Amino acid sequence: MQLVIRQYRPSDKDTVLRLFSLGIKEHIGPCFQNAMTSPVCLTIMLSLALVGYLLGSLCIALLLPAAWVGLIYYNCHELYARYVAERLRTDMQDIVGNYLSRPDDCYWVAEVEVDGVTQVIGMVAVMCIESGNEKHGEMFRMSISPQSRQMGLGRRLTHTVIDFCKNRGFSKVVLETTSTQRAAVALPHHSASSVLPFHYPDLKQNFISH
Repeated sequence: MQLVIRQYRPSDKDTVLRLFSLGIKEHIGPCFQNAMTSPVCLTIMLSLALVGYLLGSLCIALLLPAAWVGLIYYNCHELYARYVAERLRTDMQDIVGNYLSRPDDCYWVAEVEVDGVTQVIGMVAVMCIESGNEKHGEMFRMSISPQSRQMGLGRRLTHTVIDFCKNRGFSKVVLETTSTQRAAVALPHHSASSVLPFHYPDLKQNFISH
């Protein structure tokens, strides 16, 4: 199975959009888990159970916390679902125009041939950010098919971005992410960050910056 990382083509669009949607929605579970283990959410859930107990109803004591848990999950789901819908309606609708129209931006896909059929199994993008006389690359849209993980593909895609930025004289590569995006956060630790500074601030307020 030979892996090829190449520039995005319009014929890749359907597969790329599916990978993007799947990759983003996978964060719903970790987001929900983080929310439910926070002291505030746990306190509210226990308080609702206590209210039901004080009212003398076991049914209410069970239903109120369950409704709270359902509300938290719904909000986590909606956060990511709305983000996906917005991105599919905007920049991901025209990948060539938004990511390949400038020489310092790029969008790659990783493909393999299985039983004579070529499949796109991963992707990543970089965009040039200018600040004064300095330029740096911002890496995002990293997504890998679930069946193709634990094979070093994320590391190879990251190296592709780093090499691209290095060749263009960028000062650093930035990966903006949150604590729920666990795989992405781990990538820089396994990459050649010594070649080019790699920064990954934790956007606690909202990862939806692009």
